[in-house]
Amino acid sequence: MTPLLDQVTTAIGQVLLGKDQQVKLATACILAKGHLLLEDLPGMGKTTLAQCMAKVLGLEFERVQFTSDLLPADILGVAVFDKSSSSFRFHAGPVFTQVLLADEINRTTPKTQSALLEAMEEGQVTIEGETRPLPQPFFVIATQNPTTQSGTYMLPESQLDRFLMRVSLGYPNAESERLLMQGVDPRSRIAEMAPILDTQQLAELQQRVLDVKANDRLLDYLQALVAFTRTDSVFTYGISPRGALAWLRAAKAWALLAGREYVIPEDIQVVASAVVGHRVRGGSEQEHGHASLVQYLLESVPVVA
Repeated sequence: MTPLLDQVTTAIGQVLLGKDQQVKLATACILAKGHLLLEDLPGMGKTTLAQCMAKVLGLEFERVQFTSDLLPADILGVAVFDKSSSSFRFHAGPVFTQVLLADEINRTTPKTQSALLEAMEEGQVTIEGETRPLPQPFFVIATQNPTTQSGTYMLPESQLDRFLMRVSLGYPNAESERLLMQGVDPRSRIAEMAPILDTQQLAELQQRVLDVKANDRLLDYLQALVAFTRTDSVFTYGISPRGALAWLRAAKAWALLAGREYVIPEDIQVVASAVVGHRVRGGSEQEHGHASLVQYLLESVPVVA
């Protein structure tokens, strides 16, 4: 890991205690120019992670609390008639930032959820016939509660696919939870966190991710994994070409975090659950959750030597 990336993950880890793996996955997601979906129960630190990421990367940050009555214009912005100039004046919404925290995204209606689709895929939004570019870099970090909870709307597959990774934080370990019970509040450190990277340094690291090498044997292994999801009867549908490219890009980012300029099979495996879990689905009689599907996939396809 480069010294700067080591500083980034260490700084976030000092606030989000005991979640080193999830912090590294979130960092790899942004290095790979992807959007991040944090899925877990309320109170697990999802919002804290998003705030820390924006702080240490030195990026502009906006937060939108998604509710059932939120409208697309509340996110994108709206044109308002200005009497003094006898023309419409555009008032930009919170989407015009570098890091957008879409908090509890599945508590709003599908119409509002879909307002983010063009922004996440194209880095621009079209409002009243005019296309407006978003600031660069642009990342969406969305949080969602389990769909078994009341008042939630499942994200459609088309929007789930826009997220490079879906990560679950889970309960803290005993040591970290004891510190919280003893009155140690790491969140108080967020206001004091200083940027570790600037926009130029982040862009350079993202370019280094693209330059990470993946040899033919590694690509054989990845293609075998993708093909298995498309042909095995356990899977209702397989990974799309966009999903396969996302998997490779995430593996390259993980390799860079590990201090390597080339991908190994372990990189593919480490990011598999975060990248593939929300892109596959199994039949009701076989599926016991996305994690078990990914484990079944990795166990079924032999690693290419």
